[in-house]
Amino acid sequence: MPAQPPVRLPGSADPVDFRAHGRYRTLGRPAPVFRGRIGRMPGSGFTADPRRYHVYVCLACPRSLRAAITRDLRRLGDVVTVSAVDPVRDGRGWAFRSGDGHGPDAVGGFALLREAYEATEYHYEGPVSVPVLWDRWSGRIVSNQSSDILADLATAFPGSGPDLYPAALSTELAYYAALFDDDIWEAAQQAGRARAGARYDEAVRTVLRALTMLERRLAPGGFLLGPELTAADVHLWTTLLHVDAVHRLHLHADDVRRIAEHPALWDYFARLHEIPAFRDNLRLDHINRHHRSSCRGPAASGSGVPVVDWPRVSGLAAVGGTAAEPCG
Repeated sequence: MPAQPPVRLPGSADPVDFRAHGRYRTLGRPAPVFRGRIGRMPGSGFTADPRRYHVYVCLACPRSLRAAITRDLRRLGDVVTVSAVDPVRDGRGWAFRSGDGHGPDAVGGFALLREAYEATEYHYEGPVSVPVLWDRWSGRIVSNQSSDILADLATAFPGSGPDLYPAALSTELAYYAALFDDDIWEAAQQAGRARAGARYDEAVRTVLRALTMLERRLAPGGFLLGPELTAADVHLWTTLLHVDAVHRLHLHADDVRRIAEHPALWDYFARLHEIPAFRDNLRLDHINRHHRSSCRGPAASGSGVPVVDWPRVSGLAAVGGTAAEPCG
């Protein structure tokens, strides 16, 4: 084992300042820059050693939330560490600050997550995304490709817990990942941006078709792909969470009611919430703070129509907040 890196003092950024730094802007989803894999690329040196790796997440980000849930489902708490950035970012990007559920960076000693990117690539000038898989030994980023990070957390270490990527279900896992990203997440985003008209109507129809298909599949109970929990369930749960916590705020009330009229689907959401890996990583307050600070569009009538019955969902006191809050 190589020499351990020096202990760094925790790094912490100045308070958020939109006046001085403006708002952080990206054009769509940034492409991953770093694509290292743990134990999969001969000669890369990224071996699956315990406590070598750290994952930086933002619990308002669904891809980050999937990483945190995957780590806990695989019981890697003593193998891979994790910490969260402040869910509110100004023009400097993700930062480490003291707060409820996030704090200074005690691993790399960074004030801004951009510093981890710059430590990996000299004069890095690209976007800064989460999650980030960090290598303590080399002091650089292994990957910022979320799908690779999820797969490595689930399969590269000899942890226990469910087999989230069974080989026999690889085709189904890929199909549902595309469905959740394109026909629910992206379509809901398009509807919120359009607000009305033909584009809005078509986007909402796309979302409802996907939800209706999932409702039929989940009606018998169990998990999405059978009797065992898989990565598809983690992906679907985080997608449904953001439908309720973010997307419905920009939809018409009647359309939100149609979304809520899928009892098997939302019962499934509540059942998964009872699993500690899901429940303990959920921070509605982080989602609300991020959305309110980054969304500039007006709230629609759907913001007053609940989808998830949060008072019925157990453990609400631990997740921070009670419902989605409209943006300004």
